[in-house]
Amino acid sequence: MAVATRAARAWFCRRTSANRRSCTTMSASSYPYVVVGGGNAAGYAAKAFVEAGATDGQVCVLGDEPYVSYERPALSKAYLFPEKPARLPGFHTCVGGGGERQEPEWYAQKGVDFRTRARVVRVDAKAKEVHTAAGDVVKYEKLVMATGARPTDLYKDFKMEGADGTGIYYLRDVADADQIVQGIQTAKQGGGKAVVIGGGYIGLECAAALCLNGLDVTVIFPEDYIMQRIFPKEISEFYEKYYESKGVKFLKGRVISLFSCNESGKICKVNLKDGMELPCDMVVAGVGARPNVEMLQGQVEMEAGGIKVNGQMQSSDPNIFAIGDIAAFPLLCEGGKVQRSEHVVNARLTAAHAVKSIMEPEAKTEYDYLPYFYSRVFDLSWQLYGVNEGDHVMFGTPEEKKFGAYWIRDGKVVGAFMEGGSAEDFENIKKVAKARPAAPSKEDLQSMGPDFASKL
Repeated sequence: MAVATRAARAWFCRRTSANRRSCTTMSASSYPYVVVGGGNAAGYAAKAFVEAGATDGQVCVLGDEPYVSYERPALSKAYLFPEKPARLPGFHTCVGGGGERQEPEWYAQKGVDFRTRARVVRVDAKAKEVHTAAGDVVKYEKLVMATGARPTDLYKDFKMEGADGTGIYYLRDVADADQIVQGIQTAKQGGGKAVVIGGGYIGLECAAALCLNGLDVTVIFPEDYIMQRIFPKEISEFYEKYYESKGVKFLKGRVISLFSCNESGKICKVNLKDGMELPCDMVVAGVGARPNVEMLQGQVEMEAGGIKVNGQMQSSDPNIFAIGDIAAFPLLCEGGKVQRSEHVVNARLTAAHAVKSIMEPEAKTEYDYLPYFYSRVFDLSWQLYGVNEGDHVMFGTPEEKKFGAYWIRDGKVVGAFMEGGSAEDFENIKKVAKARPAAPSKEDLQSMGPDFASKL
């Protein structure tokens, strides 16, 4: 097995601050294992390589941010809190998964060359080379692509009139979150009105944070109810009413036509297609994400919007693996249906699985993922495991903020959701979704509620 060249080892040098390097860039280097992308999945991949025995100088991580890997879910939650907000280094990976906090010093001590501010612009699969914007060329034996997804941009992707104005925010990284924090302060000095576009994960978590910061929040989305891709109407209605009790307003089934800007180019009004106009001091858009796979277009097989991989996270090029948001993998619990999952748990698990496949190729272990969603807003907390398809059965008492649902398909319970559950409750519904037991009658399932899961 090859080892890093002297040029590669020269990257281990002094730092001027906790997250910034003061190295002289080398023009070329070579590593057995290279990870492209510095987000959640990359941090967990580095951890897995170290635990698998990768030695000093064998692993290189290339990330374009000025920080080493951190837990992105914090950005739409505690990072935006008005009191005791989360800040780095508090949420570097792998604290979200119960592991050690991997600050820059951790990578240096473990012999992992984590290059921050190293934006990759091209991958040459045939030559087994990665090229950065700074002109560096990094050769690899095995490449792990962990480039994640970027927010859908209303101007860049849809050319929406006025969406290129200032005062509109997207959320993906710390820089984005810092801009939102500044936008909140600016909005408070103005009329205090915030418009959130999108009724999904990011939109709702940001809406809750803006509300906690004292802004007058309106959420606009084209669907009939919030979280329509995940929840049935009964569950969504509970959260809509709860948000409304906090002062958040919803405009359902509405579509934006354009943004109006003032003389300085700042968005000051949201115009809807039905003629309604909403004055605003800031806009947060959470309208989906696009996987960053362009660098490998035409070099590996693509499916479901991502890089198609097998059960070992290996692409059609045997030396390239994909993890996290960009990996289109066979979902075993659904008969091998190829899909992507833009979720932090999938990022962590695919990272560990890909590294195991690289370091123990003879194992041939298939990736067996159980779909999972969760959120924490205000004083609410929910989790959903498995597949939200088929007939659903509600149980519990929404008024007491403790209720749930099961999904029945082909006579089996294939998914389970719960709001306000204990750690034991959540673990039990996870077991149900994994086991897919035969479903009792809907009446019995409703009356048993969480007891059905606890008795499995």
